[in-house]
Amino acid sequence: MKNIFCVLLLSMVQPIMAQTKLDKALTNLENNYDQEKVYLLTDKSQYAAGDKIWFKSFIFDGYNRSPLSTTLFVELYSSDKKLIDWKTVLLTNGEGSGDFQLKEDLPEQVYFVRAYTPYMTNFSEDFQIVKTIPVYNPNSTESLAVSKSSDWSAKASPEGGSLINGIPTKFAIRISTTNSFPENWTGKVIDAQNPNTPITTFKSFDKNVASFTITPAAGKKYQAIIQDNNGKKQTIDLPQVADNGIHLEVQSSKEGIKYTLKGVNLKQQPQDYKIVGTINNHLAYRANIKQLTGEISSLIPTKISNGANAILQLAIFDENDNLVAQRLCFIKPGDLKIEKADIVAQSLKPTPRSFNSIDLSPESYFKNYTVLVNEDDGSNTPEEENLLSGLWLTGDFTDRIDRPAQYFSKNANTEALDALLISEKWKRFDWNSVLTGATPSIKSNSSKYLSYKVKPIKNNALMVNSNVILAVRMGKNEPSITPFKTDQNGYIYLNELNNDEPLSVSLYANSEKNQESSTDNLFVTAEPLINPTEFKGSFPGTKYTLVKASGNKTLPPSISRAINTQKNNKKIESADIEIEQVKLVGKKKDPKEELDKQLSTGMFSSMNSTVFDFVNEDQHATGSSNILDWLQGRAAGLTFQRNNSGANVPYIRGQQAKLYLDEVLTDASMIANLPVTNIAMVKIIKNSGLLGDAVAIYTMRGDMKTKSNAKETKQNNNSAIIKGYDKPSEFLVEMLDENVKIDNDSRETLYWNPNLFDSDYVPPRIKFFNNDSAKQYKVLIISFDEDDNILYDQQILK
Repeated sequence: MKNIFCVLLLSMVQPIMAQTKLDKALTNLENNYDQEKVYLLTDKSQYAAGDKIWFKSFIFDGYNRSPLSTTLFVELYSSDKKLIDWKTVLLTNGEGSGDFQLKEDLPEQVYFVRAYTPYMTNFSEDFQIVKTIPVYNPNSTESLAVSKSSDWSAKASPEGGSLINGIPTKFAIRISTTNSFPENWTGKVIDAQNPNTPITTFKSFDKNVASFTITPAAGKKYQAIIQDNNGKKQTIDLPQVADNGIHLEVQSSKEGIKYTLKGVNLKQQPQDYKIVGTINNHLAYRANIKQLTGEISSLIPTKISNGANAILQLAIFDENDNLVAQRLCFIKPGDLKIEKADIVAQSLKPTPRSFNSIDLSPESYFKNYTVLVNEDDGSNTPEEENLLSGLWLTGDFTDRIDRPAQYFSKNANTEALDALLISEKWKRFDWNSVLTGATPSIKSNSSKYLSYKVKPIKNNALMVNSNVILAVRMGKNEPSITPFKTDQNGYIYLNELNNDEPLSVSLYANSEKNQESSTDNLFVTAEPLINPTEFKGSFPGTKYTLVKASGNKTLPPSISRAINTQKNNKKIESADIEIEQVKLVGKKKDPKEELDKQLSTGMFSSMNSTVFDFVNEDQHATGSSNILDWLQGRAAGLTFQRNNSGANVPYIRGQQAKLYLDEVLTDASMIANLPVTNIAMVKIIKNSGLLGDAVAIYTMRGDMKTKSNAKETKQNNNSAIIKGYDKPSEFLVEMLDENVKIDNDSRETLYWNPNLFDSDYVPPRIKFFNNDSAKQYKVLIISFDEDDNILYDQQILK
């Protein structure tokens, strides 16, 4: 839905020359209240410690992918709000992807992933996505369990906000809880003066809501009594019955939104009433009523949203532009405008470790796909959330909803969705505040990509209004040399950088030619202009609780499979290491071996090691921010996790490795500050009898010079590293090595591709290898065309 089609209906209205308070408020909304929301897709719903979390993010401005932001911060927290890891994700057309590697020693508990754009920090933190991630660990002293108790509360919401004498009124009853929702619940409505005779009864549609209709009488006090399946009861008061007022009634259908307004027992007939419909803070419908006599009805056509699904907020204003009634409703319930994937061919085999493929049509309007394939175990477990519920519901509402995906499923109950919306209010803006002219305080504008403030220093002083030269190098590429002039504060600004490899920024002064310029007494720093913000809120309640682990700890079947998959991966990594060692047997001593012999003492002279020689070989490490960043992905079984200071901590086969600098035990923060050009050798030691798993780093000695920097005679401090965006890991689609004996291939996620592109000649192909047990596959395909029409297809294939 690219644009909102605005319908204006003027009914018995005289021309108005001056702009009213409401007119100004609508202009205020249009100009100042654009907001974003995030949906985060993960490859699984729960994980084992040591797993990798794959995620894909979708950022929307209303119901379209957002053009506002190109940067997303995604953060991983423990339940006590300790920041474990974070990613800076590049957004292209409102989409971005990444991954978190979980440590093997993570305690078993619920973790949370927070995702937000810098622009979203201008608005309430409640609208930032916080996703619940249960993580299991068989070695933890505590175990996750689904809470059996349900400490819930209920509220009653009349349609339109008013309860008027003699007017049949629809109510929604909404359950709220910070832990588990009751499985089902019922209720009755009573007159408090005659409690033994129910006026009406109701039954929950789902765990969230129920509805009923009563015709109230003046002077009566009504109550609703709710009881859950465990016998817990709560009595709540319904609003006081008014003698007069405006009643709003709404019905949604495929044809449009029908609303009925009725004025009851008013001293004089209402005049100059306005009916305003907004979609995502933008005007979509307006009708002016000169005089309301009795009852008036009208149908709002679906073209106000270009026929797309959306939530419409109807608001009624009196002649003084005071808000008198409001209601949320869903456009075209039960008629979701979503496309299905055009599968032109498929080859699926249930045999263990067989090759499978699914081909999508190259002639489709959809050209870029997000695809997830998991084994389907036949359990038919209801889906908790999905892209549709994030787009149309939970992205805009902050109250917890049980299984929001159910409202957009094939057999969705549209009456339940309508009741849910009666119980909700649109909180992205407040009409009374907007009518006063209040606007959000925009402190973080939506900037394109990443920008940095570079601070050159010479002789310990800022270089104010000075001519300098910056040499910017990405990886192995030739540096780009550009003259700059610092501003009155001594800064240079590098704007709109979208690099996912480290950039080396070197400072030179008083030169017009090249890097041979003077660098004496020069120092430079580069600071990002936009940084992650502290999370000040509280994590959402969950259905989980922690209990003391028993002797025979029981794990969910999917977690047992995940742990077995990790063991298989370690076997493969160990086999790779052994193959590399075999290749080295019988070779003559080379310069690398001589360097190792020169630098390593006995305890560090392990045969089970991998050596990187920086003296005799050009390792192309000058573009890396530090040696730990450079090491990522260069040794089998070696992974990294960021600590609280942002330094990468090495892990070997999931266990934290010791760090040595010149064979002295040190930490990652110390290594992160060591210039790469000072390093002579790096040694990855695995399963050594004396050291265990370790990363040993050796610095230059005597007249040593690295091959890549042989011309340099000393290390200068005139360089800084700009990290840029976090580059997503590659999900490997490969068959298990036949040379490695794997008894049970238990992978749950068989295929993950957040960016499957179409080609003009070859159809986009989903290809994966089966595990040992899958007989059918749960396939999820998501895409958007150029007009942001949605392709959302989740089906079971076999």
